[in-house]
This record gives sequence, structure tokens and C-alpha cells, in this order.
Amino acid sequence: MWRESVDEGRISPGGLCRGAKSPHVPLSMHLFSMIFLLLMLQARPAQVQNISQSMEVLDLRTFRDLQYVRNTETLMKVLDTKLRATDSQRSSNAKSFQELKDKMKQLLPLIPVLDQYKSDTKMIVQLKEEVRNLSNVLLLIQEEMGAYDYEELQQRVMILEARLHACMQKLGCGKLTGVSNPITIRASGSRFGSWMTDTMAPSADNRVWYMDGYYKGRRVLEYRSLNDFIKGQNFVQHLLPHPWAGTGHVVYNGSLYYNKYQSNIVVKYHFRSRSVSVQRSLNNAGYNNTFPYSWGGFSDIDFMVDENGLWAVYTTNQNAGNIVVSKIDPITLEILQTWDTGYPKRSAGESFMICGTLYVTNSHLAGAKIYFAYYTNSSTYEYTDIPFHNQYSHISMLDYNPRERVLYTWNNGHQVLYNVTLFHVIKTSGE
Repeated sequence: MWRESVDEGRISPGGLCRGAKSPHVPLSMHLFSMIFLLLMLQARPAQVQNISQSMEVLDLRTFRDLQYVRNTETLMKVLDTKLRATDSQRSSNAKSFQELKDKMKQLLPLIPVLDQYKSDTKMIVQLKEEVRNLSNVLLLIQEEMGAYDYEELQQRVMILEARLHACMQKLGCGKLTGVSNPITIRASGSRFGSWMTDTMAPSADNRVWYMDGYYKGRRVLEYRSLNDFIKGQNFVQHLLPHPWAGTGHVVYNGSLYYNKYQSNIVVKYHFRSRSVSVQRSLNNAGYNNTFPYSWGGFSDIDFMVDENGLWAVYTTNQNAGNIVVSKIDPITLEILQTWDTGYPKRSAGESFMICGTLYVTNSHLAGAKIYFAYYTNSSTYEYTDIPFHNQYSHISMLDYNPRERVLYTWNNGHQVLYNVTLFHVIKTSGE
């Protein structure tokens, strides 16, 4: 049977999907938290080693400088005796002054040593702060892990991930009712860009694609996994034959779909063959900042993927600058069906598709919210008021991933994820 429920893809200890009334933590959020704890744990030995090396350098330098200070101690005592004699006699001949000057010259090399001590003092304060932070992180990891060691925690993450995908398969389409707080995955690249995973890939395929910049770029980085992306390692480079425009790219079933720079031509690039499978003009679509989102950036044409397939969002002169949604054939790039939403594209910060519904934010800056929804299944719309925490104040890419049920964003040089809450239908057995 089928029943309606508000659900976030939650999971019980036994691995069953639960509704929103369940007290369990959202599974996708919990999974990302576990992954971050693993990465934090992996990074601890390197931090400890860095601190140890800094302490060794500081110790050697301190030993050297102490030797120098001991050697100058006798000189300081002689100088002090001379000054006391001069002060008591109130008169000195030229020879006495010359002796004082000579002694002072011998003390000049002590100045950089004292300066170094000042620098070392700052380093000690910094090291103490790092040790304090490290202790807090280790305490956090200990609290989260409990009695589990690293290998056991890694195994739990793998099991949790498998349950997540099994749970997601039971969840039907639904209406967006909420967006979680942001999860910052990485801070890298320029202010604008896009990153994504293949929404059609099997659950074991966790590759991440990364495209820095919003125009004239051709370099696509393919990371082996999310963990490798976070660490910035284990990637291959694809060089596109045509430069891209905007940040509205998607990876779908092994191919990259993007807008060719200074044109309304859309391109399908196959990663395995490293070649263009097909390219086609999106008739009458604006390009080259004719009808971008509010942030500009040549964002005239925006590809999207949801549970129903591939979409393109753009606008035309015939539609008076209002957002147009078109269902796209992923093989031929032909337009299958088109809807005019009536919402001016230049007033939209970004948009994304979930279950055939286009959701639009009213700004790309801080204070943005999901303000408008257009339902392609009924050709109707409504104004919404869904809070959306824009943590870094400048979103230049926002896409929904139906496989993971999360939003991918590029926010002012940060790659960020959001969990979503849907009002939808859950298929259950035995009801």
C-alpha cells in the first residue's frame, strides 16, 4: 500500500525507513557526519607531527640562543660595573667612554636574539592553541565514536551508506518542505564554479566532478571519491573541446551536459570516450548574459536532473525574459516539452528541480529563501516561503541530486551540501 508522510530519508537502528515523527537523525546528514569524523581522524597524525616538528625546531633554537646569552652574561656584568663607576664619579675621560662604546658594540648581536625570543613566544602561544584545538577535536571524535576504533567506524559508514541507498529506493516523489543547515565539504577554487556527482551512477560509484569558474573554462577534474575530493587528491583531468558558459552543468549517465560559451548550443560530452556525443542549438534561448540569474555569470542556460530525467532552464525573448523549463532527451538533446513559468529569470538567484517541480530562490545573496515553485505535472505555480541558509553569501550554483536527495551548491568558493525534507509517498510492504 501507499501512505503519505513527511520524511527525510531517516533510518532506524534496524535499517528501516521511518517517518518524520521518528526521533532518529536524518540518515544522509548522519552519513556525512561520520565521513567527516573519519577524515578528521585521518588528519590528526599529520597535525601532531607538524606540532612535534615545530617544537623540535623551537627547542634547538632555544638551546642555541641560551648558549649565546650565557656567553654575554659576563660582558653584561662588566658593563654594569663600568656604568656604576661612571655614575658615582660623575666624570669620565675619553678612554672610559670608548671602553663603554666597545662593550656596547659587543652586545649588539644580542638584539636579533631577543627579537627571535619574541617570535618564539608567539609561536609557543600558537602551538598551545593548536594543541588545545587538537584536544577538543580528539575529544569530539572520542564522544562520537564511543568504543569503536577507526576500522570499525569505517565499516559502520559503509553499512550506513548501503542502508541510505536502500532507504532512498523506498521513498517516492514529493513536495519540498524544508532545507537543512549547510554542510561545508571543502573550500577551494574561485568565487564561482560547479561540482557534482553522476545522478545515474550505481551506489558504489562516488566520483566527483569539479569545474572552477563560470566562463571560457575547459578543464574538468574527476575525483575518484568524495573523500578524495575533500583531500584534493586522486583525480584525472578532462579537457573539453569547447569552453563552457555559466555554472549550470550536470553529469548524467556518464556524460557532461553544458552550455557552449558565447552561444545557445548545448553540448553532451562523454567522459569515457573523451569526445562530444552530440551538440544542438537550444532554439531562441538567450545566451551571453542576455537572461542570466541575478548574479550574472553567463548563467543563461541551466541544466538540471531530477527523478524524471534531464531538464534545461533558460528564457527567450518570446517569453519576455520569464523562466522556461524544457524536458530534454538525454540522447539527442531534443526538447520534448516546454513550460513557461511566468517568473522573471533575472529576479531569480538560482533554481533546481525536484520531482518535476522547479524551485526558485529569490536571491543569490544572504537572506535568500526558496520563494517560488512551478509544478510541471499540473502547469501551476505557487509562492513559497522556505528558509534557506546562505552561509557564505554568494551562491553561483545550486542543483538537486536525486540519487542522494541533497542539494549541491557552490557558495563563494565553498562546496556545500544541503539535506532536503520532502512531503511524499512512501511505499511500504504489508500495509
